[in-house]
Order: sequence, then C-alpha cells, then structure tokens
Amino acid sequence: MTRNGHGSLQAGKTETFAAVAAKGSLSAVAQTKGIALAVIGRRFDALEERLGVKLLVLTPRKITLTFEGSAFLEDCPRIIEEMQNAEASVSAGGVKASGYLRVSAPAGFGRRHVVPLVPKFTARYPDVSVSLDLTDRMVDLVNEGFDCAVWLGELPDLSPVSLKLGENRRVLCVASPDYLASRGEPGDLAVLTHHNCLALGVSANQQRG
Repeated sequence: MTRNGHGSLQAGKTETFAAVAAKGSLSAVAQTKGIALAVIGRRFDALEERLGVKLLVLTPRKITLTFEGSAFLEDCPRIIEEMQNAEASVSAGGVKASGYLRVSAPAGFGRRHVVPLVPKFTARYPDVSVSLDLTDRMVDLVNEGFDCAVWLGELPDLSPVSLKLGENRRVLCVASPDYLASRGEPGDLAVLTHHNCLALGVSANQQRG
C-alpha cells in the first residue's frame, strides 16, 4: 500500500466525511482543504456507493447525519488512524522483501538474459537470497520447490499464473557442404519444406535457450 494507492483514496474520503460532519458544511471543508466543492460531492457519492448506505441528508440550510452516518462517524477516528499507521509503516520501510527465491530458466537464455539481472535484484533486495537453476527442461514448479520460472515457447495447460515477457523467435539452419552442393542453398525459410531437414522440436521437457 502506498500513499497514492486505493487505501489512501478511501482514507481521504473518510477524513472528508469526518470533517464535513464536524463543520456541518461541504463548502467550509472545501475552502479549508483548498478543494473544489464538486470534488467534495464526488467523494461523498463514492463513499456512500461503496458503503451502500446514505450517510448525510443535505438541505439548503443544514446537513443532518443519518443513523448509519452517525454510526460510521464514531468509527472514523479509528479507521483514519489505522490507515495512517499502515501507510507510515510501509513508507518507512516497515515491510521488506526477504527470504529465499528459487528461479528456473533455460540454460542458454538464462546465462545471457537472466544471470545479469540477479546482481541488480539482490542489490535492490539484499534480504532476499536467489538460487538460479539453469536447465533446458520444464521444471515442476510446485513439486520441485520453484518460486518462478522463465520458459520459452508455448506453455502447456498448467495452473501457475503466466506472463508473456516478450518475443524470442530464432531459426538456426545448418547443412553440410556436400548437401548444399547437390541440393542448392535455400534462399528463405519457405524453401526448407522441399529439403531434407532434421528438425529439433520444443517439447514440454526441452525448452532450449
């Protein structure tokens, strides 16, 4: 949670409600806080919509708290204090990433792209220990105790949450001089369908980096 997060918005609405209840005027609170009166009104609408009840009865002459509004007002000081304490704890570094992180990545891809990131990660989160397992097989995250994995290619139907990091399309074609002399050198990938090819497929147990 941060001061710009969802919790701060809710705390701001609660503080505004408490201020209006104390002053008995939306315009007085708007002037005190330096906020447009329309903004104060929208905050109330959003707060009442979230709670599902009416908190205030607005008339041209005065503002009256409903029964639900009076009950909520009694809890406002506690709600505001708890929210402020939670935000202060996070802002002051009270919640830190720590522990042991085990990561799997394809051997070639991992050495080139993942390994250089590990020192940067540990420098930012010194209380986290990282174990990087470079392997071309698709590991079992749950049964083998991995926290996350970088995989290449199409993923099988698995339960872990996946996130596409980017494109990594590569084609490597190797032929002997004798073969090229007899069959000719292919000009593009489409021509390979007319050649004798030994293809290396990517399976669930073979994720090449």
